[in-house]
Amino acid sequence: MLHCRLLGHRFRFSSDGDTMHWQCVRGCGAGGTKSYPSAEDAQRYARAFDHEDSEDLGRRAPLVGLFPLRLYRALRMRRHKRASGPAR
Repeated sequence: MLHCRLLGHRFRFSSDGDTMHWQCVRGCGAGGTKSYPSAEDAQRYARAFDHEDSEDLGRRAPLVGLFPLRLYRALRMRRHKRASGPAR
C-alpha cells in the first residue's frame, strides 16, 4: 500500500486470552501476534500500544514540519563530503 510506504503502518492492538494481536488498519495485511504468560499481561500491553499518535500532535512537530530541517542537513552533508574530496 502506498499509504503504508509513505507514512508507515497504522497498527491497532487487541488481545484474546494470553495472545496480543496487531493489524494494520489500512488493509495492507501487515500484522502479527505475541503470546504472554497471562491474559492480563496481553491485555495490558495491547491497551498500552493501542493509541493514536495524533493525540499528542500539538506537542510534537509532524513529519512535514521537520522536512525543511532534514533537507538542510542533507544539503550540508553533501557539501561537506564534496569539500573533503576523495579519500586517499
